[in-house]
Amino acid sequence: MTELVGLADVRAARELLTGVVRTTPLEPSRPLSAALGGPVLLKCENFQRAGSYKVRGAYTRIAGLTAEERAGGVVAASAGNHAQGVALAAGLLGAAATVFMPVNAPLPKVAATKAYGARIELVGNTVDESLVAAHDYAERHGATLIHPFDHPDVIAGQGTVALEILEQCPEVKTIITGVGGGGLISGIAVVVKALRPDVRVVGVQASGAAAYPASLAAGEPVRLTSLSTIADGIAVGRPGDVTFAHVSKLVDEVVTVTEEEISRALLMLLERSKQVVEPAGAVGVAALLAGAVRVEAPAVVVLSGGNIDPLLLLRVIEHGLSAAGRYLRFTVRCPDRPGQLASLLAQIAELRGNVVDVEHLRGNPHLRLGEVEVALSVETRGAEHSDKLIGTLRASGYEVLFAAGG
Repeated sequence: MTELVGLADVRAARELLTGVVRTTPLEPSRPLSAALGGPVLLKCENFQRAGSYKVRGAYTRIAGLTAEERAGGVVAASAGNHAQGVALAAGLLGAAATVFMPVNAPLPKVAATKAYGARIELVGNTVDESLVAAHDYAERHGATLIHPFDHPDVIAGQGTVALEILEQCPEVKTIITGVGGGGLISGIAVVVKALRPDVRVVGVQASGAAAYPASLAAGEPVRLTSLSTIADGIAVGRPGDVTFAHVSKLVDEVVTVTEEEISRALLMLLERSKQVVEPAGAVGVAALLAGAVRVEAPAVVVLSGGNIDPLLLLRVIEHGLSAAGRYLRFTVRCPDRPGQLASLLAQIAELRGNVVDVEHLRGNPHLRLGEVEVALSVETRGAEHSDKLIGTLRASGYEVLFAAGG
């Protein structure tokens, strides 16, 4: 049976991390508090050094190595946040770092990891595949593998987040955080169940990368056959043996959220809280907004990281606007005659829709003679406004079409 990390281990990690990591702020969220009917606060680990909580566990693990082990270098596998945490920690502790990242890892995370001094190898399509390469490198070169989640020292380091939360919000009743491999939630649960066993600890996974629900149901780690989510930071195909032991014993619930729900959460955090958060860091907020979890207030949601690719952020904003009914993409079939486009656009303007993009399409073989398709992207004020706009266009005789799934 796996021995669980203890409160003393987390407290020792906190002493070790003093002066190394930031005590990140706990910020109230008015929109989430209104939705929940009680106080909701955001633990802003997106403000942490290297942009996520990962440096806590990485530094704790590398600091525990012998001088000889550090001289041999360290190796890690990560989609980005653990990579940056290891690179930063290794640099602070004088160890050379090699990091294996998936070939599709976000470019800003790759660049930031290099900037912290690590050597990068792009291998595999997932963190799990990169981890296999990291294991092989460690065996061949004598480097020490710094696992992204499945090690007691890493769990202890991540658990320092919970010590801060309990000090900043002693009255907390629920703590919600994203879950990938399970290192962060394991550390949080160790602290909470030792000091405040009445507090519920809830994990959230992306539905396209949710290894824990099936694993918990089976009573052992189960590997997913595929992963599909914008939340690359928690796209882990199999729980760790050490983390699974902690989650199965200490965590109260693990729920899932959809890509649309994650997009809405990111948009809300940007608009209402002025927080730049990556998809993996926003899944806890997504669960609250979607009503996916039973929550007693005061509740604290961990924003685990803020390292988002600006190009992904643009796509997420557009997707979030679409999911919220504030950005429409549709096609109108209408007669191909002079003045028809002007008439259509005038009607949309009269309905206070803002046309972002418009394109004439005449290549569809299903069009009748003298007919044209007009593809439109329109900003609206929300789902109700969108419904009114589309309904009015159809009532005016326009054939309005949406793409499959639109």
